[in-house]
Amino acid sequence: MIRIRDISLSPEHDANQLLYEAAKLLNISGSKIRKLSLVRRSIDARKKPDVRIIYTVDVSVDGSEQKILKQCGCKRTSIVHKTYYEVPKALSDERPVIVGFGPAGMFAALVLALAGLRPIVLERGEDAMTRHEKVARFFATGQLDTRSNVQFGEGGAGTFSDGKLNTGVNNVRIGWILEQFVKAGAAEDILFDAKPHIGTDVLLEVVQNLRRRIISLGGEVRFNTQVAGICAENGVLTGLETNQGHIPCTNAIFAIGHSARDTFSMLHDLGIKMEAKPFSMGVRIEHKQKAIDTAQYGSADLPLPPADYKLVKHLENETVYTFCMCPGGYVVAAASEEGGVVTNGMSYADRGGENANAALLVTLNPEDFPFSGVLGGMQWQRQIEQRAFAVSGSYRAPAQLVGDFLANKASQGAGSVQPTYRPGITWCDLHDVLPAKISNAIAEALPQLDQNLKGFADADAVLTAPETRSSSPVRILRDETRMGSIKGFYPAGEGAGYAGGIMSAAIDGMQSAEALIAALNE
Repeated sequence: MIRIRDISLSPEHDANQLLYEAAKLLNISGSKIRKLSLVRRSIDARKKPDVRIIYTVDVSVDGSEQKILKQCGCKRTSIVHKTYYEVPKALSDERPVIVGFGPAGMFAALVLALAGLRPIVLERGEDAMTRHEKVARFFATGQLDTRSNVQFGEGGAGTFSDGKLNTGVNNVRIGWILEQFVKAGAAEDILFDAKPHIGTDVLLEVVQNLRRRIISLGGEVRFNTQVAGICAENGVLTGLETNQGHIPCTNAIFAIGHSARDTFSMLHDLGIKMEAKPFSMGVRIEHKQKAIDTAQYGSADLPLPPADYKLVKHLENETVYTFCMCPGGYVVAAASEEGGVVTNGMSYADRGGENANAALLVTLNPEDFPFSGVLGGMQWQRQIEQRAFAVSGSYRAPAQLVGDFLANKASQGAGSVQPTYRPGITWCDLHDVLPAKISNAIAEALPQLDQNLKGFADADAVLTAPETRSSSPVRILRDETRMGSIKGFYPAGEGAGYAGGIMSAAIDGMQSAEALIAALNE
Protein backbone atom coordinates (compact mmCIF):
# COMPACT_ATOMS: atom_id res chain seq x y z
CA MET A 1 0.00 0.00 0.00
CA ILE A 2 1.35 3.44 -0.96
CA ARG A 3 0.52 6.39 1.28
CA ILE A 4 0.35 9.87 -0.23
CA ARG A 5 0.31 12.85 2.13
CA ASP A 6 -0.73 16.48 1.82
CA ILE A 7 -2.86 16.47 -1.32
CA SER A 8 -4.31 19.99 -1.41
CA LEU A 9 -7.64 20.65 -3.14
CA SER A 10 -10.20 23.44 -3.20
CA PRO A 11 -13.46 23.01 -1.24
CA GLU A 12 -15.31 22.59 -4.57
CA HIS A 13 -13.30 19.53 -5.68
CA ASP A 14 -14.83 16.18 -6.56
CA ALA A 15 -13.63 12.57 -6.15
CA ASN A 16 -12.17 12.48 -9.67
CA GLN A 17 -9.85 15.37 -8.84
CA LEU A 18 -8.50 13.51 -5.79
CA LEU A 19 -7.78 10.43 -7.92
CA TYR A 20 -6.15 12.61 -10.58
CA GLU A 21 -3.86 14.33 -8.05
CA ALA A 22 -2.87 11.01 -6.49
CA ALA A 23 -1.96 9.57 -9.90
CA LYS A 24 -0.11 12.74 -10.83
CA LEU A 25 2.08 12.59 -7.72
CA LEU A 26 2.89 8.94 -8.44
CA ASN A 27 3.53 9.79 -12.12
CA ILE A 28 1.17 7.05 -13.30
CA SER A 29 -2.18 7.02 -15.08
CA GLY A 30 -5.32 6.95 -12.95
CA SER A 31 -6.25 3.58 -14.44
CA LYS A 32 -3.30 2.01 -12.63
CA ILE A 33 -4.77 2.87 -9.21
CA ARG A 34 -6.89 -0.11 -8.20
CA LYS A 35 -8.21 1.40 -4.98
CA LEU A 36 -7.94 4.74 -3.17
CA SER A 37 -8.81 4.93 0.54
CA LEU A 38 -9.06 8.10 2.61
CA VAL A 39 -6.78 8.12 5.65
CA ARG A 40 -7.17 11.72 6.79
CA ARG A 41 -9.11 14.80 5.70
CA SER A 42 -8.51 18.20 7.25
CA ILE A 43 -9.10 21.88 6.52
CA ASP A 44 -6.22 24.35 6.05
CA ALA A 45 -7.48 27.91 6.56
CA ARG A 46 -4.12 29.58 7.20
CA LYS A 47 -4.32 31.63 3.97
CA LYS A 48 -7.98 32.62 4.20
CA PRO A 49 -10.08 33.06 2.16
CA ASP A 50 -8.04 30.56 0.07
CA VAL A 51 -9.12 27.63 2.23
CA ARG A 52 -7.87 24.18 1.18
CA ILE A 53 -8.91 20.61 1.91
CA ILE A 54 -5.87 18.47 2.75
CA TYR A 55 -5.93 14.71 2.19
CA THR A 56 -3.79 11.77 3.10
CA VAL A 57 -4.72 8.67 1.08
CA ASP A 58 -3.63 5.06 0.71
CA VAL A 59 -3.62 3.58 -2.79
CA SER A 60 -3.11 0.10 -4.16
CA VAL A 61 -1.63 0.04 -7.66
CA ASP A 62 -0.92 -2.23 -10.58
CA GLY A 63 2.79 -3.00 -10.67
CA SER A 64 5.67 -2.76 -8.23
CA GLU A 65 5.12 -0.24 -5.43
CA GLN A 66 8.86 0.14 -4.90
CA LYS A 67 9.44 0.81 -8.60
CA ILE A 68 6.64 3.39 -8.78
CA LEU A 69 7.97 5.27 -5.73
CA LYS A 70 11.50 5.27 -7.14
CA GLN A 71 10.34 6.60 -10.49
CA CYS A 72 8.02 9.31 -9.15
CA GLY A 73 10.54 10.73 -6.66
CA CYS A 74 7.79 12.34 -4.57
CA LYS A 75 8.84 12.91 -0.96
CA ARG A 76 5.22 12.86 0.18
CA THR A 77 4.85 9.16 -0.61
CA SER A 78 5.83 6.03 1.27
CA ILE A 79 4.96 2.35 1.57
CA VAL A 80 2.90 1.59 4.68
CA HIS A 81 2.03 -1.62 6.43
CA LYS A 82 -1.05 -1.14 8.58
CA THR A 83 -1.25 -2.49 12.11
CA TYR A 84 -4.55 -3.75 13.45
CA TYR A 85 -5.86 -4.13 16.98
CA GLU A 86 -6.76 -7.66 18.03
CA VAL A 87 -9.00 -8.42 20.98
CA PRO A 88 -7.25 -10.83 23.38
CA LYS A 89 -8.90 -14.16 24.09
CA ALA A 90 -9.83 -15.13 27.62
CA LEU A 91 -9.07 -18.54 29.07
CA SER A 92 -11.56 -18.20 31.91
CA ASP A 93 -15.33 -18.47 32.18
CA GLU A 94 -15.62 -15.90 34.98
CA ARG A 95 -18.11 -13.09 34.42
CA PRO A 96 -16.50 -9.75 35.33
CA VAL A 97 -18.65 -6.77 36.29
CA ILE A 98 -18.47 -3.30 34.76
CA VAL A 99 -19.82 -0.36 36.73
CA GLY A 100 -20.93 2.41 34.38
CA PHE A 101 -21.94 2.32 30.72
CA GLY A 102 -20.28 5.43 29.33
CA PRO A 103 -17.47 5.23 26.73
CA ALA A 104 -14.99 3.52 29.10
CA GLY A 105 -17.50 0.99 30.40
CA MET A 106 -19.03 0.38 26.99
CA PHE A 107 -15.76 -0.41 25.24
CA ALA A 108 -14.45 -2.38 28.21
CA ALA A 109 -17.64 -4.44 27.98
CA LEU A 110 -17.25 -4.90 24.23
CA VAL A 111 -13.66 -6.14 24.58
CA LEU A 112 -14.61 -8.52 27.41
CA ALA A 113 -17.60 -9.80 25.44
CA LEU A 114 -15.51 -10.39 22.31
CA ALA A 115 -12.95 -12.17 24.51
CA GLY A 116 -15.70 -14.56 25.60
CA LEU A 117 -16.22 -13.39 29.20
CA ARG A 118 -19.95 -12.41 29.06
CA PRO A 119 -19.61 -9.26 31.25
CA ILE A 120 -22.35 -7.93 33.51
CA VAL A 121 -22.76 -4.16 33.15
CA LEU A 122 -24.35 -2.15 35.96
CA GLU A 123 -25.63 1.28 34.92
CA ARG A 124 -27.20 3.57 37.50
CA GLY A 125 -29.22 5.42 34.86
CA GLU A 126 -31.70 4.30 32.24
CA ASP A 127 -31.55 3.16 28.62
CA ALA A 128 -30.82 5.77 25.94
CA MET A 129 -34.38 6.35 24.73
CA THR A 130 -35.92 6.64 28.21
CA ARG A 131 -33.04 8.90 29.16
CA HIS A 132 -33.56 11.02 26.03
CA GLU A 133 -37.22 11.56 26.94
CA LYS A 134 -36.39 12.64 30.48
CA VAL A 135 -33.61 14.97 29.34
CA ALA A 136 -35.98 16.57 26.83
CA ARG A 137 -38.52 17.04 29.62
CA PHE A 138 -35.87 18.66 31.83
CA PHE A 139 -34.89 21.06 29.04
CA ALA A 140 -38.53 22.00 28.52
CA THR A 141 -39.81 22.18 32.10
CA GLY A 142 -36.87 22.19 34.50
CA GLN A 143 -38.07 18.92 36.03
CA LEU A 144 -34.84 17.04 36.86
CA ASP A 145 -34.58 13.27 37.16
CA THR A 146 -31.45 12.58 39.23
CA ARG A 147 -31.16 9.06 37.77
CA SER A 148 -31.57 9.86 34.05
CA ASN A 149 -30.03 13.13 32.89
CA VAL A 150 -27.20 14.52 30.78
CA GLN A 151 -24.66 12.91 33.12
CA PHE A 152 -26.17 9.50 33.93
CA GLY A 153 -27.55 6.73 31.73
CA GLU A 154 -26.66 4.63 28.71
CA GLY A 155 -23.74 6.15 26.81
CA GLY A 156 -22.60 8.41 29.66
CA ALA A 157 -22.19 12.18 29.50
CA GLY A 158 -20.70 11.95 26.00
CA THR A 159 -24.06 10.93 24.53
CA PHE A 160 -25.40 14.44 25.15
CA SER A 161 -22.50 16.30 23.60
CA ASP A 162 -21.16 16.88 20.12
CA GLY A 163 -19.86 13.31 20.07
CA LYS A 164 -16.33 14.51 19.33
CA LEU A 165 -13.90 11.65 18.75
CA ASN A 166 -10.62 13.49 18.29
CA THR A 167 -7.85 12.85 20.80
CA GLY A 168 -4.26 13.90 21.32
CA VAL A 169 -3.01 10.37 21.89
CA ASN A 170 -1.64 8.00 19.24
CA ASN A 171 -2.94 4.52 19.90
CA VAL A 172 -3.61 1.45 17.77
CA ARG A 173 -7.03 1.13 19.43
CA ILE A 174 -8.30 4.38 17.90
CA GLY A 175 -8.99 2.95 14.44
CA TRP A 176 -10.72 -0.06 15.97
CA ILE A 177 -12.95 2.12 18.16
CA LEU A 178 -13.96 4.22 15.15
CA GLU A 179 -14.77 1.07 13.19
CA GLN A 180 -17.03 -0.15 16.00
CA PHE A 181 -18.87 3.18 15.99
CA VAL A 182 -19.39 2.89 12.23
CA LYS A 183 -20.66 -0.69 12.59
CA ALA A 184 -23.12 0.66 15.16
CA GLY A 185 -24.48 3.32 12.81
CA ALA A 186 -22.09 6.28 12.82
CA ALA A 187 -21.16 7.91 9.49
CA GLU A 188 -18.07 6.49 7.76
CA ASP A 189 -16.41 9.91 7.56
CA ILE A 190 -15.37 9.56 11.22
CA LEU A 191 -12.78 7.06 9.95
CA PHE A 192 -10.79 9.77 8.17
CA ASP A 193 -11.90 13.23 9.32
CA ALA A 194 -9.18 14.99 11.31
CA LYS A 195 -11.84 16.14 13.79
CA PRO A 196 -14.44 13.37 13.74
CA HIS A 197 -17.78 13.74 15.46
CA ILE A 198 -21.00 11.72 15.55
CA GLY A 199 -23.63 14.12 16.93
CA THR A 200 -26.04 13.62 19.81
CA ASP A 201 -28.95 12.59 17.57
CA VAL A 202 -26.93 9.77 15.94
CA LEU A 203 -25.23 8.74 19.20
CA LEU A 204 -28.61 7.88 20.71
CA GLU A 205 -28.94 5.01 18.24
CA VAL A 206 -25.23 4.13 18.16
CA VAL A 207 -24.99 3.45 21.90
CA GLN A 208 -28.07 1.24 21.77
CA ASN A 209 -26.58 -0.78 18.92
CA LEU A 210 -23.34 -1.21 20.85
CA ARG A 211 -25.36 -2.48 23.81
CA ARG A 212 -27.26 -4.91 21.58
CA ARG A 213 -23.97 -6.24 20.23
CA ILE A 214 -22.57 -6.79 23.73
CA ILE A 215 -25.74 -8.67 24.69
CA SER A 216 -25.57 -10.78 21.51
CA LEU A 217 -22.09 -11.88 22.59
CA GLY A 218 -23.39 -13.08 25.96
CA GLY A 219 -23.07 -9.88 27.97
CA GLU A 220 -25.77 -8.38 30.16
CA VAL A 221 -26.70 -4.74 30.84
CA ARG A 222 -28.71 -3.91 33.97
CA PHE A 223 -30.12 -0.39 34.08
CA ASN A 224 -31.25 1.42 37.24
CA THR A 225 -28.59 -0.52 39.15
CA GLN A 226 -26.31 1.59 41.32
CA VAL A 227 -23.38 0.27 43.31
CA ALA A 228 -23.66 1.27 46.97
CA GLY A 229 -20.79 -0.73 48.48
CA ILE A 230 -17.80 -2.96 47.84
CA CYS A 231 -17.18 -6.26 49.62
CA ALA A 232 -13.61 -7.50 50.09
CA GLU A 233 -11.75 -10.07 52.14
CA ASN A 234 -8.04 -9.73 52.85
CA GLY A 235 -7.76 -6.98 50.25
CA VAL A 236 -9.45 -9.03 47.51
CA LEU A 237 -12.75 -8.09 45.87
CA THR A 238 -15.56 -10.54 46.63
CA GLY A 239 -18.70 -8.70 45.56
CA LEU A 240 -20.69 -5.51 45.10
CA GLU A 241 -23.68 -4.21 47.03
CA THR A 242 -26.24 -2.51 44.79
CA ASN A 243 -29.72 -1.07 45.12
CA GLN A 244 -30.90 -4.29 43.44
CA GLY A 245 -29.06 -6.62 45.81
CA HIS A 246 -25.68 -8.29 46.26
CA ILE A 247 -23.63 -9.34 43.22
CA PRO A 248 -20.74 -11.76 43.83
CA CYS A 249 -17.67 -10.94 41.73
CA THR A 250 -13.89 -11.00 41.99
CA ASN A 251 -13.16 -8.58 39.12
CA ALA A 252 -14.91 -5.29 38.45
CA ILE A 253 -14.07 -2.33 36.21
CA PHE A 254 -15.31 0.93 37.74
CA ALA A 255 -16.00 3.31 34.85
CA ILE A 256 -18.24 5.58 36.88
CA GLY A 257 -17.92 8.92 35.06
CA HIS A 258 -16.85 12.33 36.34
CA SER A 259 -20.17 13.17 38.01
CA ALA A 260 -20.69 10.10 40.24
CA ARG A 261 -20.19 12.10 43.42
CA ASP A 262 -22.02 9.71 45.70
CA THR A 263 -19.82 6.89 44.40
CA PHE A 264 -16.68 8.97 44.97
CA SER A 265 -17.80 9.53 48.56
CA MET A 266 -18.59 5.84 49.04
CA LEU A 267 -15.18 4.76 47.74
CA HIS A 268 -13.45 7.35 49.90
CA ASP A 269 -15.33 6.21 53.00
CA LEU A 270 -14.30 2.62 52.28
CA GLY A 271 -10.65 3.63 52.26
CA ILE A 272 -10.05 3.23 48.51
CA LYS A 273 -6.88 5.17 47.70
CA MET A 274 -7.74 8.41 45.90
CA GLU A 275 -6.29 11.86 45.47
CA ALA A 276 -7.54 15.31 44.53
CA LYS A 277 -6.46 16.21 41.00
CA PRO A 278 -6.31 19.39 38.93
CA PHE A 279 -9.35 20.13 36.80
CA SER A 280 -11.01 23.15 35.20
CA MET A 281 -14.18 25.20 35.62
CA GLY A 282 -15.65 28.24 33.92
CA VAL A 283 -18.52 29.11 31.58
CA ARG A 284 -19.93 28.35 28.13
CA ILE A 285 -19.37 31.11 25.56
CA GLU A 286 -21.79 31.46 22.67
CA HIS A 287 -21.40 33.27 19.32
CA LYS A 288 -23.19 33.32 15.99
CA GLN A 289 -21.84 30.39 13.96
CA LYS A 290 -21.54 32.63 10.88
CA ALA A 291 -19.24 34.94 12.84
CA ILE A 292 -16.98 31.98 13.67
CA ASP A 293 -17.06 30.83 10.03
CA THR A 294 -16.03 34.29 8.86
CA ALA A 295 -13.25 34.54 11.43
CA GLN A 296 -11.86 31.09 10.62
CA TYR A 297 -12.44 30.81 6.86
CA GLY A 298 -12.51 34.46 5.78
CA SER A 299 -16.08 33.94 4.57
CA ALA A 300 -19.32 32.41 5.82
CA ASP A 301 -20.35 31.27 2.33
CA LEU A 302 -17.76 28.63 1.45
CA PRO A 303 -18.89 25.00 0.94
CA LEU A 304 -17.29 23.93 4.19
CA PRO A 305 -18.57 22.46 7.47
CA PRO A 306 -19.29 24.89 10.33
CA ALA A 307 -15.94 26.14 11.63
CA ASP A 308 -14.55 25.28 15.03
CA TYR A 309 -11.74 26.70 17.12
CA LYS A 310 -9.39 25.83 19.95
CA LEU A 311 -7.87 28.65 21.97
CA VAL A 312 -5.52 28.87 24.93
CA LYS A 313 -3.96 31.73 26.91
CA HIS A 314 -1.34 31.22 29.60
CA LEU A 315 -1.70 33.91 32.24
CA GLU A 316 0.67 34.50 35.15
CA ASN A 317 -1.07 32.12 37.55
CA GLU A 318 -3.71 30.32 35.46
CA THR A 319 -4.34 28.97 32.01
CA VAL A 320 -7.59 29.87 30.27
CA TYR A 321 -8.65 27.74 27.32
CA THR A 322 -11.59 26.58 25.25
CA PHE A 323 -12.81 23.00 25.44
CA CYS A 324 -15.57 20.87 23.89
CA MET A 325 -16.29 23.40 21.15
CA CYS A 326 -19.67 22.69 19.52
CA PRO A 327 -20.14 24.21 16.03
CA GLY A 328 -23.77 24.84 15.21
CA GLY A 329 -24.66 23.64 18.68
CA TYR A 330 -26.55 24.37 21.86
CA VAL A 331 -25.72 25.07 25.50
CA VAL A 332 -27.52 22.44 27.56
CA ALA A 333 -28.61 21.90 31.14
CA ALA A 334 -26.35 19.20 32.60
CA ALA A 335 -27.35 19.06 36.27
CA SER A 336 -27.44 15.71 38.03
CA GLU A 337 -28.14 16.88 41.60
CA GLU A 338 -31.11 18.75 42.98
CA GLY A 339 -30.50 22.44 43.58
CA GLY A 340 -27.51 22.96 41.30
CA VAL A 341 -27.07 24.45 37.82
CA VAL A 342 -24.55 22.90 35.40
CA THR A 343 -23.96 23.73 31.74
CA ASN A 344 -22.50 21.72 28.87
CA GLY A 345 -22.43 21.87 25.07
CA MET A 346 -24.15 19.72 22.45
CA SER A 347 -24.42 19.50 18.66
CA TYR A 348 -26.44 17.33 16.33
CA ALA A 349 -24.80 15.47 13.46
CA ASP A 350 -25.47 18.24 10.93
CA ARG A 351 -24.21 20.96 13.28
CA GLY A 352 -26.99 23.09 11.89
CA GLY A 353 -27.72 25.35 14.85
CA GLU A 354 -27.47 29.13 14.56
CA ASN A 355 -24.89 29.46 17.34
CA ALA A 356 -21.49 28.07 18.17
CA ASN A 357 -20.51 27.43 21.77
CA ALA A 358 -17.53 26.21 23.77
CA ALA A 359 -16.47 25.83 27.34
CA LEU A 360 -14.21 28.68 28.44
CA LEU A 361 -12.29 27.21 31.33
CA VAL A 362 -9.71 28.10 33.96
CA THR A 363 -7.22 25.51 35.21
CA LEU A 364 -7.46 24.87 38.94
CA ASN A 365 -5.08 22.97 41.21
CA PRO A 366 -5.82 21.31 44.56
CA GLU A 367 -4.05 24.15 46.37
CA ASP A 368 -6.64 26.53 44.85
CA PHE A 369 -9.61 24.64 46.30
CA PRO A 370 -11.34 26.37 49.23
CA PHE A 371 -12.15 22.92 50.62
CA SER A 372 -9.46 20.56 51.87
CA GLY A 373 -9.17 16.82 51.43
CA VAL A 374 -9.50 14.38 48.57
CA LEU A 375 -13.05 15.51 47.77
CA GLY A 376 -12.30 19.24 48.04
CA GLY A 377 -12.66 19.85 44.31
CA MET A 378 -15.99 18.05 44.26
CA GLN A 379 -17.26 20.17 47.14
CA TRP A 380 -16.18 23.32 45.30
CA GLN A 381 -18.05 22.22 42.17
CA ARG A 382 -21.20 21.67 44.20
CA GLN A 383 -20.89 25.06 45.95
CA ILE A 384 -20.63 26.91 42.63
CA GLU A 385 -23.55 24.97 41.12
CA GLN A 386 -25.75 25.74 44.13
CA ARG A 387 -24.78 29.41 43.99
CA ALA A 388 -25.84 29.48 40.33
CA PHE A 389 -29.17 27.83 41.22
CA ALA A 390 -29.77 30.47 43.88
CA VAL A 391 -29.70 33.29 41.30
CA SER A 392 -33.21 32.35 40.11
CA GLY A 393 -34.15 29.55 42.51
CA SER A 394 -34.46 27.23 39.53
CA TYR A 395 -32.47 25.43 36.82
CA ARG A 396 -32.43 28.59 34.72
CA ALA A 397 -28.75 29.38 34.21
CA PRO A 398 -27.06 32.68 35.12
CA ALA A 399 -25.91 34.49 31.97
CA GLN A 400 -24.19 37.72 30.96
CA LEU A 401 -23.05 39.41 27.77
CA VAL A 402 -19.30 39.53 27.28
CA GLY A 403 -19.36 43.33 27.00
CA ASP A 404 -21.18 43.66 30.31
CA PHE A 405 -18.94 41.04 31.94
CA LEU A 406 -15.84 43.03 31.00
CA ALA A 407 -17.53 46.23 32.21
CA ASN A 408 -18.58 44.62 35.53
CA LYS A 409 -22.26 45.37 35.11
CA ALA A 410 -25.27 43.08 35.11
CA SER A 411 -26.83 42.30 31.74
CA GLN A 412 -30.47 43.13 31.12
CA GLY A 413 -31.11 41.18 27.92
CA ALA A 414 -29.66 39.62 24.78
CA GLY A 415 -28.01 41.44 21.92
CA SER A 416 -27.43 39.88 18.52
CA VAL A 417 -26.73 36.41 19.99
CA GLN A 418 -29.77 34.63 21.42
CA PRO A 419 -28.81 32.17 24.19
CA THR A 420 -29.76 28.57 23.47
CA TYR A 421 -29.72 27.17 27.03
CA ARG A 422 -32.97 25.60 28.16
CA PRO A 423 -34.99 25.74 30.40
CA GLY A 424 -33.88 29.36 30.14
CA ILE A 425 -31.38 31.90 31.45
CA THR A 426 -31.41 34.64 34.08
CA TRP A 427 -29.43 37.78 33.20
CA CYS A 428 -27.09 38.86 35.97
CA ASP A 429 -23.47 39.75 36.77
CA LEU A 430 -21.46 36.52 36.72
CA HIS A 431 -18.88 38.06 39.03
CA ASP A 432 -21.49 37.50 41.76
CA VAL A 433 -21.78 33.81 40.84
CA LEU A 434 -18.28 32.62 40.00
CA PRO A 435 -15.30 32.63 42.35
CA ALA A 436 -12.98 35.57 41.75
CA LYS A 437 -10.18 33.23 40.69
CA ILE A 438 -12.30 32.05 37.77
CA SER A 439 -14.06 35.28 36.80
CA ASN A 440 -10.89 37.41 37.01
CA ALA A 441 -8.92 34.97 34.86
CA ILE A 442 -11.65 34.87 32.21
CA ALA A 443 -11.90 38.66 32.19
CA GLU A 444 -8.14 38.97 31.72
CA ALA A 445 -7.99 36.33 28.99
CA LEU A 446 -10.97 37.38 26.85
CA PRO A 447 -9.35 40.43 25.13
CA GLN A 448 -6.17 38.42 24.55
CA LEU A 449 -8.07 35.47 23.06
CA ASP A 450 -9.83 37.94 20.77
CA GLN A 451 -6.45 38.64 19.19
CA ASN A 452 -6.26 34.98 18.18
CA LEU A 453 -9.86 34.70 16.98
CA LYS A 454 -11.38 37.95 15.81
CA GLY A 455 -14.74 38.55 17.46
CA PHE A 456 -14.24 36.08 20.29
CA ALA A 457 -14.70 38.89 22.84
CA ASP A 458 -17.60 40.43 20.90
CA ALA A 459 -19.75 42.47 23.27
CA ASP A 460 -22.90 40.50 22.33
CA ALA A 461 -21.39 37.05 22.88
CA VAL A 462 -23.15 35.23 25.72
CA LEU A 463 -21.52 33.69 28.78
CA THR A 464 -23.66 31.04 30.51
CA ALA A 465 -22.55 29.60 33.84
CA PRO A 466 -21.29 27.45 35.31
CA GLU A 467 -19.30 24.81 33.40
CA THR A 468 -18.09 22.69 36.31
CA ARG A 469 -17.96 19.13 34.93
CA SER A 470 -15.15 19.35 32.38
CA SER A 471 -13.32 16.44 34.04
CA SER A 472 -13.13 14.51 37.27
CA PRO A 473 -11.95 16.39 40.39
CA VAL A 474 -10.43 13.17 41.79
CA ARG A 475 -8.15 10.37 40.68
CA ILE A 476 -8.67 6.82 41.94
CA LEU A 477 -5.17 5.47 42.28
CA ARG A 478 -4.13 2.27 40.50
CA ASP A 479 -0.90 0.32 40.06
CA GLU A 480 0.95 -0.98 37.00
CA THR A 481 -1.63 -3.78 36.66
CA ARG A 482 -4.35 -1.09 36.52
CA MET A 483 -5.85 -2.31 39.80
CA GLY A 484 -6.78 0.02 42.61
CA SER A 485 -6.11 -0.58 46.29
CA ILE A 486 -8.26 -3.75 46.26
CA LYS A 487 -7.26 -6.72 44.11
CA GLY A 488 -9.76 -7.16 41.30
CA PHE A 489 -10.91 -3.51 41.46
CA TYR A 490 -10.06 -1.67 38.20
CA PRO A 491 -10.79 2.11 38.16
CA ALA A 492 -11.02 3.32 34.57
CA GLY A 493 -11.99 6.20 32.34
CA GLU A 494 -12.77 9.83 32.92
CA GLY A 495 -14.39 9.45 36.33
CA ALA A 496 -11.35 7.64 37.67
CA GLY A 497 -9.17 10.52 36.48
CA TYR A 498 -7.48 8.80 33.53
CA ALA A 499 -9.21 10.26 30.47
CA GLY A 500 -10.60 13.47 29.04
CA GLY A 501 -13.16 12.71 26.35
CA ILE A 502 -14.97 9.92 24.52
CA MET A 503 -11.94 8.48 22.73
CA SER A 504 -9.46 8.59 25.59
CA ALA A 505 -12.08 7.12 27.94
CA ALA A 506 -12.84 4.31 25.48
CA ILE A 507 -9.13 3.55 25.13
CA ASP A 508 -8.66 3.47 28.89
CA GLY A 509 -11.64 1.18 29.31
CA MET A 510 -10.23 -1.19 26.70
CA GLN A 511 -6.82 -1.24 28.37
CA SER A 512 -8.41 -2.03 31.72
CA ALA A 513 -10.35 -4.88 30.10
CA GLU A 514 -7.13 -6.19 28.58
CA ALA A 515 -5.40 -6.04 31.97
CA LEU A 516 -8.30 -7.92 33.55
CA ILE A 517 -8.12 -10.61 30.85
CA ALA A 518 -4.34 -10.93 31.32
CA ALA A 519 -4.80 -11.37 35.08
CA LEU A 520 -7.44 -14.07 34.55
CA ASN A 521 -5.23 -15.85 32.01
CA GLU A 522 -2.24 -16.09 34.37
